[in-house]
Amino acid sequence: MSKRRLTSPFFVVNPKSYLYGDDIVNFAKECYALSELYNVDILFTGQHVDLYRLSKETKNLIITAQHMDGHDSGRGMGKILAEGLRSSGVDATFLNHAEHPMSIEELVNSMKKAEALGLLTIVCANSIREAKTIASLNPDIIVCEPTELIGTGKTSDISYMKLTNEAVREVNNNIYLLQAAGISSVSDVEQALESGADGTGGTSGIVCAKDPIKTVESMLQVISNWKKKGEIE
Repeated sequence: MSKRRLTSPFFVVNPKSYLYGDDIVNFAKECYALSELYNVDILFTGQHVDLYRLSKETKNLIITAQHMDGHDSGRGMGKILAEGLRSSGVDATFLNHAEHPMSIEELVNSMKKAEALGLLTIVCANSIREAKTIASLNPDIIVCEPTELIGTGKTSDISYMKLTNEAVREVNNNIYLLQAAGISSVSDVEQALESGADGTGGTSGIVCAKDPIKTVESMLQVISNWKKKGEIE
């Protein structure tokens, strides 16, 4: 199965464990409407138990798992199978997030399974050195976010963003770069794009905002304008 096509700049909405059930489905529907309105690809994550509903009820959002194991079907209590995700309509998966770290062996096995089944891989790195190592494994997207900034509302400074972008591209220029640590405002989105990243997104800065949908819309407006600017140039 071929991978879902992704257009840069893109946006990630990652509710982690903040939303589930009807709440996350309804939120995803509103995000999908905004994705269509502003012509921006959204990768939308959810609890594994909600991914099937999300894929059925939100049309063209890029439904994304928050983790996947490189496990073959059979014995393996509690493992998240690539085949199960694919059959649920999932198109992508995060791997090696700071809140769900993986060994190199586990990461490689999961990436092999994802590649075989046409799942986009979004692999997290918490340092420039780790980003360069992961780039050699050829993921589709690398997330460059220092662990200590996750959930703080504080973003990486633009010099760190630029350094990680450059470090990854020196190893593999075909990888998309996602700068998403602490994104909580329009100015954060602008800074991520100005660094040369291919996408950005957030979790607590969105779902814990006073008006999460308005927050998503304001961020998508920035990305849409940036995209139009690039098309004109």
